[in-house]
Amino acid sequence: MIPIDHFIEDFSATFKGLPQSEPWLITNDLKHIIEKIILTLGDDFVIKDQVAIHKSAIIENNVTIKQPAIIGKNCYIGANAYFREGVYLDESVKIGPGCEIKSSIICSNTAVAHFNYIGNSIIGRNINFEAGSIAANHYNERAIKKISVLYNSEIIETNSDKFGSLIGDNSRIGANAVLSPGTILAKNSIVKRLELIEQVV
Repeated sequence: MIPIDHFIEDFSATFKGLPQSEPWLITNDLKHIIEKIILTLGDDFVIKDQVAIHKSAIIENNVTIKQPAIIGKNCYIGANAYFREGVYLDESVKIGPGCEIKSSIICSNTAVAHFNYIGNSIIGRNINFEAGSIAANHYNERAIKKISVLYNSEIIETNSDKFGSLIGDNSRIGANAVLSPGTILAKNSIVKRLELIEQVV
């Protein structure tokens, strides 16, 4: 289907045993996946109520982290950020003030500026989201909510009504850009400021 390793280097090595060709199956089950990973973490994490935070992570005031969640080594989370329904941050991820992240994996050295929303997505390494950009995960405006994705000129049905984006390593998402549900971006993609990405109309 969609080999995630083609988008995110060594994803399968980091997340062993997960479905490596249907990213929406991962995000839909991310709460259970994170709960299992937490059981394998070492004493360099502080773990309480299914929330694991690396001792080197910096978390500013008024951040809400709902269980389960993993905040990795050298991560930074700005004030008033809101994490819900399963979030995994790899090493050195920066989340700016006022961001909301839901049911998503964000890989190492990625920065999400401020006032961003990322829902039900898998975000690669060394990606930059400028302020106000959105990875939408639900078709509010459509009567049929099931999400389709476009890969290699083929439309693939996810049979899910919640899936955001799969974004390849080293991509750049401009300020106030919107990635429609089911967006698939190759490595090194550039989305311009204010651009709307809608791959399946």
